[in-house]
Amino acid sequence: MTPQAHGGRAARDSREHPEWKITEGDWERAVTLVESADEIALACHVAPDGDALGSMLAFGQALRVLGKRVVASFGDRVFRVPRLLRFLPGQDLLVPPSAYPSAPELMLTFDASTADRLGLLSRSADRAGELIVVDHHPSCTGFGTLCVVDPSAAATAVLVEELIRRLGVPIDRDIAVCLYTGLATDTGSFKYSSTSPSAHAMAGRLISTGLRTEVIARELWDRSPFGYLKVLGAAMNRVVLDREAAGGLGLVWTYITHADRAAYGLPYDEVEGVIDVVRRADEAEVAVVLKQDDEGAWQVSIRSKGAVDVAKIATALGGGGHVSAAGFTSYETVDTTMARFRSLLRIPQ
Repeated sequence: MTPQAHGGRAARDSREHPEWKITEGDWERAVTLVESADEIALACHVAPDGDALGSMLAFGQALRVLGKRVVASFGDRVFRVPRLLRFLPGQDLLVPPSAYPSAPELMLTFDASTADRLGLLSRSADRAGELIVVDHHPSCTGFGTLCVVDPSAAATAVLVEELIRRLGVPIDRDIAVCLYTGLATDTGSFKYSSTSPSAHAMAGRLISTGLRTEVIARELWDRSPFGYLKVLGAAMNRVVLDREAAGGLGLVWTYITHADRAAYGLPYDEVEGVIDVVRRADEAEVAVVLKQDDEGAWQVSIRSKGAVDVAKIATALGGGGHVSAAGFTSYETVDTTMARFRSLLRIPQ
């Protein structure tokens, strides 16, 4: 891959080179770097979802089989594994950001399209001797010394499975649970357009290890504290439908404040799924949910049904993602944030 200056290290900017392609040389170099390192530091993006945390923990467990010293983390100020992901094996590998190496010999990041998405661990990434970025977002900025990036992959977990295979580590049930969680999460339980024949084939390989798909599905989608229903109700009371937005394709949106959650002691990660309720509106091509985090910032989730490339909008607002699923962070008011979003939504896609 052609290197460019980015954040003080060689990198490729996907905004100028949108066609990511992993070469055989990339895979070989990744394997060589891993095999030659004694200690390896792993990181995934802040507020990790199933693909980010699942991919990282799967790879961490594979490294442990190889006898490597492994440390894994994510850079949130409040270091807490989301409740719905606490069933994942391998969490004994996790350390808080304060215990993470400041300048690791070899560092791998998972499902993070930009260095900023690493939060408190972005400085460690900048100081790493070698930095392998493993990601499947087309908006990935390629901030590593080696980029294993494939936007056609259904999930980052797909790339991790391949890297584990190339390292010669058998995938046991615990590793499979983590990889399956990543795959199922990013395909929307195999409902999204990213669900390909190869994604189903991978699911079949993982299921053959003996994992229980019904247990994983319940943990991911069929459990919530009672307070979630109350907060969901508040969000639904505020929901707005703009039929004229996006050139008449329609926009539906709402928001959830920190006070909404605090009233029921509901952690931020519990409201991630609200976007999947809002996006069901037939009258809207685009759905948006703004969720205020514990620091007061708005984490904005965007979905489309395929006619609008929301990744372009999110990238313009400092975020990123996929054509039909993206997001960004805003430090402005709800009204100002939505005004900026609408101004970009008017641009022909």
